[in-house]
Amino acid sequence: MEHMARIKRSGPARDDTVDPWAGVADRASRQAHGVPAELLDGYLADLDEVSASGRPLGPDRVRVRHDVGARAAAQGVPLGGVIDLYLGATWLAWPLLSGVDDAKDPDAVRALGRAVFQAADVAVEAIAEGYDKAQRWSVRQEESFRREFVDDLLDGRNLGQLAERAERFGLRLAGSNVVAAVRCPQPAVDGGEVARAVESSLNLRPDSRDVLITTKTGLLVCVVPDTVVGVLDEFTRQVAVALGGEATWWVGIGRVQSGPGGVVRSFEQARYALDIAERLALPGRVHRAGDLLVYQVLLRDSAALADLVSVVLEPLRAVRGGPGPLLDTLAAYFAAGQVSAACARELQVGVRTVTYRLRRVEELTGYSVDDPPQALSLHVAVLGAKLLGWPVTEVP
Repeated sequence: MEHMARIKRSGPARDDTVDPWAGVADRASRQAHGVPAELLDGYLADLDEVSASGRPLGPDRVRVRHDVGARAAAQGVPLGGVIDLYLGATWLAWPLLSGVDDAKDPDAVRALGRAVFQAADVAVEAIAEGYDKAQRWSVRQEESFRREFVDDLLDGRNLGQLAERAERFGLRLAGSNVVAAVRCPQPAVDGGEVARAVESSLNLRPDSRDVLITTKTGLLVCVVPDTVVGVLDEFTRQVAVALGGEATWWVGIGRVQSGPGGVVRSFEQARYALDIAERLALPGRVHRAGDLLVYQVLLRDSAALADLVSVVLEPLRAVRGGPGPLLDTLAAYFAAGQVSAACARELQVGVRTVTYRLRRVEELTGYSVDDPPQALSLHVAVLGAKLLGWPVTEVP
């Protein structure tokens, strides 16, 4: 009885104008390395009620703990710190709880302990759930903001607001940037294995804050300031590591462009480089838009290009089996620098076969690869056929 009296006298003062548990909360906060005592939010009074009644926490009080977890997440307080605060407060409050005075024997103390610490367990579980839910919501919201920003950036929308929004994602759009785009066997998606692997590797660089790795229309995209040296080479290397040497993939690189609208221009150029490389089956994996300007010139007047293809190559349709082998031979011949032996190796046929096919082209079209002006017409016509999809697609 004397011991119980001593505990009772050491309990918090019952003053309606002052939180009787404030001192305990402050001590628990200090022991938890400064986690705000406000996050206890009536918890000690709840424990006192549990100790007095023996009833578990009601649903409304559990919801308060859930909300506390969400609030802690929003404030950036570590979950471990919040749990330390609650466990410390529970131990500090134990000898001061009202129910302790009424526990007359060991069985009553054990029953009281079970009730109180089950309530503490429920409270901590609700806090963790609220914290986790708030974190997941925050991540989803951040992903949504990032996706909206990326779409605006690469589609050229809301340019007036892009520079300010870009700072949130580490980009500086006031300067000049260049964009690289990768076409993979499987469409690249945000959070996908390839995107995560490449981004994680590039994040190891000290200048990675200025680099944006994202996806758009199935392409893996890298936006980087032109002042940052070596990032595009490293980006390509990491893509190769992530996809493997056997996979079929290409990198298109746009030209350096300035200002918020420069990113979308460079991105369109990178996509254009990928399209041209695929249509023409250009060798290599990396294709720079600056090196492909001649094809842009050809496509700028598609009608004239279609006329050239029709006039020069249409007679090849008369060949049994279609114009494919002759067209492929011409393409390989010009790609090999008009060297028959190199062309034969590329096509895996004999030199005589190459010579025969070139002679057959001259017979059908009247254009000879040995005459420089006629060879130029043939070369441009072959490029135009690939760009326009001839002979599968009828040219106008």
